[in-house]
Amino acid sequence: MTRAAGERGSRMSRVAPAGRRHWLAAVGLGLAAWASAWAQPASQPAAVAFPTRPVSLVTAFAPGSGPDAVLRLVADKLGRAWPGQRLTVDNKPGGGGFIAIEAVRRAAPDGHTLLQLDSEHLAALPHLYKARGFETLKAFEPVAVLFRTPFLVAVAADAPWKTVGELLAAAKAAPDKLSFGSWGVGSPGHLGAEQIELLTGAQMQHVPFREVSQLFTAVGSGEPAWSFASIPSSQGAYKAGKLRYLAVAAAKRLPQLPEVPTVGEAGGPAGLEVNSFVVLVAPRGLPPAVRNAIHTAVRQAVAEPDVQARFQTFAFETLPWSPEEIERQAAAKSKVYAELVKRKAISLD
Repeated sequence: MTRAAGERGSRMSRVAPAGRRHWLAAVGLGLAAWASAWAQPASQPAAVAFPTRPVSLVTAFAPGSGPDAVLRLVADKLGRAWPGQRLTVDNKPGGGGFIAIEAVRRAAPDGHTLLQLDSEHLAALPHLYKARGFETLKAFEPVAVLFRTPFLVAVAADAPWKTVGELLAAAKAAPDKLSFGSWGVGSPGHLGAEQIELLTGAQMQHVPFREVSQLFTAVGSGEPAWSFASIPSSQGAYKAGKLRYLAVAAAKRLPQLPEVPTVGEAGGPAGLEVNSFVVLVAPRGLPPAVRNAIHTAVRQAVAEPDVQARFQTFAFETLPWSPEEIERQAAAKSKVYAELVKRKAISLD
C-alpha cells in the first residue's frame, strides 16, 4: 500500500461510524441512480399536441356496414377527446379498396388523415392485384386496431345438412356441384371457403355477390348452398328464420350463440379460424409521438361501455394489439392468402 493510500485509509478510520454510514449511503444512492439510468429502456414518444386541425377518417366500407358503424361510434368518442377540432367520416367503398386507398395515399403523414381498412386489404390485396405491384403496408402504417369479427357457416333454414361434416360429405360426394357464396372475390368469405377446400380436399363452386344483402337472401333460398357470415351482415335473414348457423370458424364458441359449435366440433377441420380484423392506418412516415397519441385515444374510445355493448351485440372482439402486432398479424394472414390465391390462380387484375 502506498503512503497516500495509507493516509486515506487512516482518515477514513477516524470518521465516526454514523458519518461512515451516511457517506456509504450517499455513494450507494449514486450508484443505484447510475445503474437505473443505464438500464432504462428506449424512451417512449414524448407527448404531442394533436390534433391541430380537422381530422378526416376515410373508410373503404359502405355506409351502414359494421365497420362504418364502429368507425362513426369511435369518431364520436374521439371528437370529445379532441375538443376544438372537427372529425369527419368519408365513405369511399368500391374498387377492391383502391378508391379509399388512393384518396389517402398521398396525404401528409401527420395523422390528420386516417384510413379504415380490414385485414384483407392489408394481407390479400397485394396477392389479388399482382399487376399493380402495390403492397398496402409499404404505403401505410397501422395506427390502431378497432375490432376483429369471426365468421359462421350459414345455410338455408331448411337445408338438409345438420353439421359441417355432413355439408363437406355432400361436397366430396359430388365434386364441383355444391356451391358457396361470398360478398366478393378475395373477401374473407371467399378465401375462408378456399381454406376449407385446401384442408379437406372438397371441391366446390364459388358464387360471388355484389351486395351482402343479396348474398344472404340467396343462401336463405338454398342457392348457393352455404356461405360464411358475420352476425351483423346476416342477422336480418337469421332473425327472419331464413338462415341456420352450422358452426363458427373460431377457436371457441361465441357467447352470443352458445348453442352453435365450432367448425371442429361440427365435423370440419379442427382449429379452423376464419375472421377479419379492422384497423386504422396512416400514410407511412407518421411521427412516433403522433402515432402514440392516436393509438392511445382510439384504445380509450373502444373501451367505452357503450362501444363495448355494441361489440357484444355483434360478437366483435376487442384486441390489445400494438401497431407492431397489427403488422405481425397481417403478415401471418398474408402467408395463408398467398397460398390460397396461388392454388386457384385467383386474380382481380
